[in-house]
Parts: sequence; C-alpha cells; structure tokens
Amino acid sequence: MTVRLHREVNQVKADLMKLCGNVEKQVEQAVLAVENRDPELARRVIETDDQIDIDEVRMEERLLVLLTLYQPVAIDLRYLVAILKINNDLERIGDLAVNIAKRVKFLCRNRFSIDFKSFDDMTEKSVSMLDKSLQALVNMNPDTAYSVCKADDEVDDLNRSMYDILKDKIRENPDQMNAYIDIMHVSRCLERIADLATNIAEDVIYICNGTIVRHRLGD
Repeated sequence: MTVRLHREVNQVKADLMKLCGNVEKQVEQAVLAVENRDPELARRVIETDDQIDIDEVRMEERLLVLLTLYQPVAIDLRYLVAILKINNDLERIGDLAVNIAKRVKFLCRNRFSIDFKSFDDMTEKSVSMLDKSLQALVNMNPDTAYSVCKADDEVDDLNRSMYDILKDKIRENPDQMNAYIDIMHVSRCLERIADLATNIAEDVIYICNGTIVRHRLGD
C-alpha cells in the first residue's frame, strides 16, 4: 500500500466509524420512540436521515475514486470493496430506522393492548446484532462476526412469533387492527435490520479471511 493510499484508507475508516455511530444511534432512538410512543423522538430520528444519506453518497464517491485511482490488490482491494457494500447496508439500516419512527404517530392515535415481551426480545436481539457487527468491523474480529451470523435465525424465529401473536390479537380485537399492523411493520423492519447486520458481519469475515461465507453458514 502506498503512503497516500494508506492515508486515504485511514480517512475512510474514520468516516465509516462516524456513520456507524450515527446509524446505530438512529436505530436505538427509533425503537425507544416506539416503546415510549414518543412522537418528538421519532421526529428527530426522521430528521437525521438526510445527513446519513449525504454521508453515504460521499463515502461511495470516495471509495470509487480510490478504487479507480490506486487500483489496489489483495487485502486492500477486499477492504475497499467490502466497505462499499457495508456503506450501502448502513444507509439501508438508517432507512429502516426511519420507517420504524414513522409508525409512532399512528401508534399514538390508537388504543391497543399487547404483551411486549416477544417484541422486546426481538428488539434487544436485533440491536445487539447490529452493535456486534459494528464492533467486529471496528476491531476486524471475524469471531464476533461469526457470532452475529449465527444469531440471525433467532431473530427470524422471533419475527414469526410476533406475527402469530399479532394475528391472534387482530382476531380478538378487530377494532385495534391498525395498531397491530403497525407493530407488524416495526417487527419486519427489525428483522431486516438483523439481516443487514448479518451482511455486515459476512463482509467483515471476507475482509479478514478472504472467504465468502454468504449462503454457507446455514449449511
């Protein structure tokens, strides 16, 4: 790696860590807004999305310039290609956080009753997977990344459980159907966040080991 490329890659890492922190905060606040039915917090989550979009585009432009200008090879190429994908996944996670936050104003308008235990378990697991995938990225730790990949099935199971619970609730309380559909939407967003966290973890493994593990870990 040339000195100039090394300097550029270090700046990419710094910018990526900032984006990671902002996206993780966005998800945590969106979930908190749902749990507390806090429209003001939800509004702040939605307002931060434009900046995340801007940062994602800037990162992509910089990465494409580096790939074209320096034509890196081996681990440097793996790193930059993987970060290009991770950058996109982070932006998509931010969009999902906004989708969650947008449900809050509708939930505030509806009366409904539900045991949030399954929802809380799913929230905790999804946010934990995101946090661990970002830790794996910061520390370039494939072991942590593998643990994230293995946890994805648990979130899928929790999402299916939430759907079953909510379908029963709709049958029991059809007048509260809109609220339960909104919670289904939030549950689906959390499941997608877990999927994207898994994508990030798989890319960390690729950076560290040069191994593409996508579609293999469940075999």
